[in-house]
Amino acid sequence: MNLAVGRAKLLGTVFSLGLLFGAPVTYADTPPNVLVVAQSIDDAVSFDPAEGFELTTVQSFNNLYQRLVQSNRDDGTKIEPALAASWTADGKSLTFELADAKFASGNPVRAEDVVFSLTRAVKLNKSPAFILNELGWTADNVDAAVTKVDDKHVKLTWTADVGSGFALSLLTAPIASIVDEQTVAAQAKDNDFGNEWLKTNSAGSGAFAIATYTPHEALVLQANPNSSDKPKLESVIIRNVPDVSARRLLVEQGDADIARGLSADQIEALKDKSGVKVLSVPSARTDYILLNTKANPTLGNPAFWEAARYLVDYDGIANNLLRGQSTVHQAFLPVGFPGALTDTPFKLDVEKAKKVLADAGIKTPFKVELIVFNDQPFLSIAQSLQSTFAQAGINLDIQPGVASDIYARGRSGKFEMTLRYWIPDYFDPHSNASAFAINKDNSTNTAAKYAGWVIPELTDETLAAVKEQDPAKRVALYQDLQKKIQASSPFIFTLQGNDQVVLSDKIKNYAQGLNADQVYYDKVEK
Repeated sequence: MNLAVGRAKLLGTVFSLGLLFGAPVTYADTPPNVLVVAQSIDDAVSFDPAEGFELTTVQSFNNLYQRLVQSNRDDGTKIEPALAASWTADGKSLTFELADAKFASGNPVRAEDVVFSLTRAVKLNKSPAFILNELGWTADNVDAAVTKVDDKHVKLTWTADVGSGFALSLLTAPIASIVDEQTVAAQAKDNDFGNEWLKTNSAGSGAFAIATYTPHEALVLQANPNSSDKPKLESVIIRNVPDVSARRLLVEQGDADIARGLSADQIEALKDKSGVKVLSVPSARTDYILLNTKANPTLGNPAFWEAARYLVDYDGIANNLLRGQSTVHQAFLPVGFPGALTDTPFKLDVEKAKKVLADAGIKTPFKVELIVFNDQPFLSIAQSLQSTFAQAGINLDIQPGVASDIYARGRSGKFEMTLRYWIPDYFDPHSNASAFAINKDNSTNTAAKYAGWVIPELTDETLAAVKEQDPAKRVALYQDLQKKIQASSPFIFTLQGNDQVVLSDKIKNYAQGLNADQVYYDKVEK
């Protein structure tokens, strides 16, 4: 199908569905070759794989782009070929032989595209750049580290003291997606490597391409006729439906094929409904409270961190609010990753929290601003925290906002306290450890930096863990790091997710894995 003609057809479909979604009561099946997904997409900041770091964008990348290698859909710890037909390792280098593939534009995937994609990601230095920085790549040295050998081969070298297995894990992350240099370079402005254009467009070789994206309204994906993995459907429309009740109604009535982010009550009500089915998928998402230690002296006081750990109703949130959607988890590594701690040493204990505050000379009452996504379950969790923190004289001022704005405030340090979730970028313990236990001098974009928490000693320990080649010793090092951060840090880990997705019973072959980027639409049929 011609891409331009296809876009015109899709825009007509989107317009029709827009009317459908706006109607008070409708009972109309979705188009036979179109998958309609109802969820919130308010978090989307950029669909450039070198920048996008939010749930909506991350969930799109496996459908839009390919990488040299990819994680197995069923077992993410296994690495498989993608754009690379094969590879060889030699000390601190990897040489890849490229498979035959085409971008959505029709351009062939070349060695030059691999070089362009990886070097631009490092030089742009957006939020996910720290992943490739793990190889020692910087804007100054990446040109020499990523080179074309010949038309079918590229060579990657690195200076960091890590092995080829770890390097391959990094290359499964979305930031390592390969983009079409000829298409992207033509859109570049002011040396931005096409970043502004890629925020709302795509230039990949995945099963789909972005047909159109309207912020806070809809993301429309169109089948890529040049993809090596031909999708079964013509298009996917991911519709922004902020109201979770509306999402339930749409999937229940057949006006949406998939609904995400429904509440526990809604999931329970739909389990026995004809026409729909509930898919429950273990998730590597870890939920935590992030404190800005630079906001004021109280929030930077380790005694406040300790008290806060005893002011969370972990069991109540998991069992009463989120029934089946999360479990209590209090470490930065999710279950399913090597070395993940499973103990839960903290319980709601208001009296203990009061004593910790009093012993530290922290006077109550006082107010703390809590910024939170204007979506469930974040609002309900925030209200639970507001109730329990108030019992110790800490008044949480809940400030809901559009997810993209909440992310921006978090990254710029314009917050006091916020709810966050972390999704591993690749299947290795260092993916999470690097976020929470590295911040030597505020030079890298990590969660520790957003907390204003400078930790040179923990940084050194984390860098030692990633270098360790003995698997048992490496696991022990990550367990030690988890215990230290669990005991005292501006991160209060609370839950591990379990994704519950509601699908029409007409949907077949929808796939979703442990990690957030493992959402696949290419094999879906209706």
